[in-house]
Amino acid sequence: MTLSSPVAPSQEATLANHDLISQYQAVRGLSETLCQPLEIEDYGVQAMADVSPPKWHLAHTTWFFETFLLRPYLPDYLEFHPGFGYLFNSYYEAVGDRHPRPERGLLSRPTVAEVYQYRAYVDEAMATLLQQFSHHPAVRELITLGLHHEQQHQELLLTDLKYNLAINPLRPAYRQDIAVVECACPTPLEFVDFAGGLRTIGHQAQGFAFDNESPTHKVYLQDFALANRLITNGEYLEFMADQGYQTAAHWLAEGWAMVQSEGWQAPLYWEQRDGQWWIFTLGGLQPVNLMEPVCHLSYFEADAFAAWRGCRLPTEAEWEVAAAQFPQQGNLLESDHLHPQPGDGTPTLQQLYGDVWEWTQSAYLPYPGFRPAPGAVGEYNGKFMCNQMVLRGGSCVTPPGHIRPSYRNFFPPSARWQFSGLRLAKG
Repeated sequence: MTLSSPVAPSQEATLANHDLISQYQAVRGLSETLCQPLEIEDYGVQAMADVSPPKWHLAHTTWFFETFLLRPYLPDYLEFHPGFGYLFNSYYEAVGDRHPRPERGLLSRPTVAEVYQYRAYVDEAMATLLQQFSHHPAVRELITLGLHHEQQHQELLLTDLKYNLAINPLRPAYRQDIAVVECACPTPLEFVDFAGGLRTIGHQAQGFAFDNESPTHKVYLQDFALANRLITNGEYLEFMADQGYQTAAHWLAEGWAMVQSEGWQAPLYWEQRDGQWWIFTLGGLQPVNLMEPVCHLSYFEADAFAAWRGCRLPTEAEWEVAAAQFPQQGNLLESDHLHPQPGDGTPTLQQLYGDVWEWTQSAYLPYPGFRPAPGAVGEYNGKFMCNQMVLRGGSCVTPPGHIRPSYRNFFPPSARWQFSGLRLAKG
């Protein structure tokens, strides 16, 4: 689709256009800033099929803008390389064939330098598109989607990189300058009560949201209570000491099978040295801090811990209704901790945003009346609504401006490499 030359936009549209240009430059720049600490050898590592090399993330996010914006909307656009569409398509069946996901780390070419050239080429073309056509609604919507898509991949880049570095016996740090925060004792674990009744959930505010956050709809909740903070490493160690990983009664059947087949004995990235537990972080190997939120748990581990404590995980509707009453602030990527931090001692709900994604007991399913968008972009969320569980709240590597009460993250229940933890619920 080629747009005709636009008429002169209004002053309001011009201001909005400048804002979108600034957003584009900031998001694209952050991806490259996150890669500055990397050595050239880091860019191509893929330690398991579920993660991708940093080089691939940089190229795929660029492919998104080239495929969904430049090729259909910018007149006479010439793609950077005819083979990149095959290499850097992730899962869009409507766009065409793609390189197998587990083999992304086998590609020494294109080089890292060529990927950065690709980004610069597409950014230059996008600057033209932004200047000429970004006040067109369809273009603005796709650019905004592309920016949020890149923010998702910024989080994935760090999450995947952590796994890639962790399998190295040298346990190399992503960055040596990440500050270790001195911790006070956590706030005592208490429960905050919420009244049930008929509530509305789903994206209701102004601004961007993914299609899986809509439509808004009514849910009926019983009275419930949420823990005032996340579960800590110290509390999870109590579960481990009480033979939590050896007691089948705490576990769902599939989770217990994973414990047996995978030999789980502790959260991912934990290892014991000379009788002490250590955890691998993006700042290297560190002693497990008992006050920090426990992280890198599967849904099965979170559910087992909740059962051991005589509690449960919240539903996503309960979490959203509660979280909508509090500011959207916390330990996110902009804090630059790149690691979960202890609670701040406030008497109400803490750590709702940032630190760790919170597993809920809700399966990832379409909301009533959900319809995916037409065309390839409709594959973004809807086709994954099976065999996944919902997480809420963001993590310590979630970019600023990329989280809200209605945001629905989702992963298979066995996934552990994400920054995922838990909050208890009752009722």
